[in-house]
Amino acid sequence: MKQPSNTPWWQPSNETKQVRVVKSKYNSNFFALAVVIALIAGAIGAVIGRGSSTDIGANLVDTKNIVERAPDSIAALAARVIPAVVSISVKASSGSDTGSGFFLDSNGYILTNNHVVRSAATIGTITVELSNGKKYPAKLIGRDASYDLAVLKIDVTSAPTLQLGNSDNVLVGDAVIAIGSPLGLSGTVTSGIISSKNRAVTTGDGAGESSFINALQTDAAINPGNSGGPLVDATGAVIGVNSAIATLGYGSQSGSIGLGFAIPINQAKKTADQLIKNGSATYPIMGISVDTRFTGTGALISSETNGITPGGPASKAGLKVGDVITKIDGKAIENSDELIVAIRSKNIGDRVKIEYQRNNVTRETTVTLAGSGK
Repeated sequence: MKQPSNTPWWQPSNETKQVRVVKSKYNSNFFALAVVIALIAGAIGAVIGRGSSTDIGANLVDTKNIVERAPDSIAALAARVIPAVVSISVKASSGSDTGSGFFLDSNGYILTNNHVVRSAATIGTITVELSNGKKYPAKLIGRDASYDLAVLKIDVTSAPTLQLGNSDNVLVGDAVIAIGSPLGLSGTVTSGIISSKNRAVTTGDGAGESSFINALQTDAAINPGNSGGPLVDATGAVIGVNSAIATLGYGSQSGSIGLGFAIPINQAKKTADQLIKNGSATYPIMGISVDTRFTGTGALISSETNGITPGGPASKAGLKVGDVITKIDGKAIENSDELIVAIRSKNIGDRVKIEYQRNNVTRETTVTLAGSGK
């Protein structure tokens, strides 16, 4: 279209204005329509979003995922061991006490520590609570203070039992778990490793009964109430009976500081068998008394009149009062406690090589161990 000749070339024509006005009206209507559509879409999206969020939350709550645990995991081992572990409550005239134990066989025989049940040995009651919460009165079959072991029996059949391992095959660093009722909290499981073997541990209860243990040391947490419970290896087999803990000795408080001690199961089994059959147990002896006041290295045979038992194993082997025993079967002996523990870790009838000093001269002899009370 040609513009009139009297119209400058830079000035738009009226027709062009009309077109622009039409375009302007069209854009406004389109914008209004777009806003309406956006509002409707937003509302629909919000509803859908809320529905989706609810669905997602429900799916998270209702997840069907299952955690797979290996058969040798701590959780799996604990599930197998806990049913055979019991809690023990003792009431006597001197007070009450608690501890742990575990079934030796399906007929209801239970192994625990002597110090757990000692107060009720003469007058008192002993109650055993199973992992399922059932409680039974227990009979004391026998106890032995020298090894700190005792056997109870309750009237049950088909009791769950544990496999007994071989404590001689345990190595430092082996993984272990301890199960028991510390502070009355039944079914408590703690884990750790074997920290040391053949640790000479001496305990006493203030009643003239002392125990000498050739112990397994562990850093698995053991606290008051764990006594008598099992220490098991990575297969779930019992390798020890939890018996003692070391404390820092500050005030009257005591608890785990990572130094727990267990009676090796090989020794515990021998003693338990004797207690079940005879109601009492014997232990190997040399037939000597040692001077606990001796501060030198080794164990000094007492110069008192009972230092050497006449006709006993040591007497027959040529040992005399005043001799200082420094080694047993090649293992160094630092003090009298280590000597007693080393001898009690042997069997009656064993022949042991003794290295000793007499008048600053080192000598050797062989002693055949006899049984206590013989």
